[in-house]
Amino acid sequence: MSDTRNLRAGVIGVGWAGEQHLIGYAAAGNVDIVALAGMEADRLELLGNAYGADLRYADWEQVLDEADLDVVSICTPTALHAPMAIAALNAGIHVLSEKPMAENAVTAQKMVDAAIANDKVLDVLFNHRRGGQVKALKKIVDSGLLGRIYYAKAGWLRRSGIPGLGSWFTKMKTAGGGPMMDIGVHMLDMAMHLLDEPSVSTVSATTYAEFGPRGIGGATGLGSQKSGVGDSVEFEVEDLSTAFMRLDSGGTLLLESSWASWIPHDLIYINLYGSDGGATLELGGSPATYTKLDVWTEVSGFPAEIQPDIPPSGGHSEAVLDFLAKVRSDNHDAHRGHEGLARSLVVDACYASAAKQREVTL
Repeated sequence: MSDTRNLRAGVIGVGWAGEQHLIGYAAAGNVDIVALAGMEADRLELLGNAYGADLRYADWEQVLDEADLDVVSICTPTALHAPMAIAALNAGIHVLSEKPMAENAVTAQKMVDAAIANDKVLDVLFNHRRGGQVKALKKIVDSGLLGRIYYAKAGWLRRSGIPGLGSWFTKMKTAGGGPMMDIGVHMLDMAMHLLDEPSVSTVSATTYAEFGPRGIGGATGLGSQKSGVGDSVEFEVEDLSTAFMRLDSGGTLLLESSWASWIPHDLIYINLYGSDGGATLELGGSPATYTKLDVWTEVSGFPAEIQPDIPPSGGHSEAVLDFLAKVRSDNHDAHRGHEGLARSLVVDACYASAAKQREVTL
């Protein structure tokens, strides 16, 4: 794929995430969007017309068998990632999967094995690490300004935001977990990215389900008002998780995520504690939103507060471009999905620790 010909791309899943992948492929300039697959006929027609995808399928297996694709994006519920990715890899197609990689690490490992066996790229898309604030903070960390990062805290907390109460999001078989799997994995990825990919040695975690089983915590908020699903709802996952992780670098990471909790407003945050400086990144607010990135250190013996310039955010489009560059590279061995697998192993350890009520060693 190191030649300059246009790559033939397809997208499986025509929801919000699928549309973001289409935007990325359209912006690449050296890609032909040729095929879409999805269950929603109206979305299939709308996006097919908008992006010039003449081949449209309700059956995802048909798109792999008939569309002659070079690359495919998988933007479906979590439990479908592995069967679709493995089938695509076995068909000789490079795969870009939405996060989380799979419903558990055992299944994620099968995806990696298929990528290796077929000599294809397997990439997992984590768009939040491509935010402008995260890019700026990564540059600061890599410069050594903060010294050794010995402690980090990261979290994504919602006041009320359980997705699809009673849908696949809240069923263990299809989702694999609750906010730790859904949004906590974004913060895990962001933290590992900023800390230069340390390995996690041990995990001590706890999970709670205080709102979802009562049918509250969704779009209608907390309190006594149900979310249109009655007094009982199929809710098999947690709605809040917290985990303390020991890293092989000698540092530690505290990670928390929630879909619903009694807090003033939604909040995404990362706090870094370094030997020579510290940093706080926050995204939150309600009803108005705010962003904040502050860095504290010492310059020539004097305390200094730094507010760095923030580059543009890249989001899904940047991730798609990176995926295409990996496909066109001569080093597919470096892109077999191992980073996504590492995230899955940690999330699995968190759930195991919560279930056993004790620390778990990876």
